[in-house]
Amino acid sequence: QVQLVESGGGLVQAGGSLRLSCAASGRSFSNYAMGWFRQAPGKEREFLARINWSSGGTYYADSVKGRFTISRDNAKTTVYLQMNSLKPEDTAVYYCAARGSSYAYTPASKYDYWGQGTQVTVSS
Repeated sequence: QVQLVESGGGLVQAGGSLRLSCAASGRSFSNYAMGWFRQAPGKEREFLARINWSSGGTYYADSVKGRFTISRDNAKTTVYLQMNSLKPEDTAVYYCAARGSSYAYTPASKYDYWGQGTQVTVSS
């Protein structure tokens, strides 16, 4: 079993920045690709970014490319999402997810574990 805990959300003005963290733990947390998603009220869960376990290769949704950066610590137990140039339309609950393989995919259905989410609100 893998546990994921997000933190770092909050209220920020448009144009500002936030860094979200996702701390992973579990008896056998190894070889898990990670992703970040968000869900706004009344909308479907949206893929934002993913990072592979072995290579550290990353991929971004067009909506956040150039503004958001996914990264992880050397121990590979914490994944970050640096969010810059935030817009009001970025307001949502942000989730991290883990997939039990080295390669990360885009669809939410490919992920095995999810955090509880952290609220990000961007005011205009």
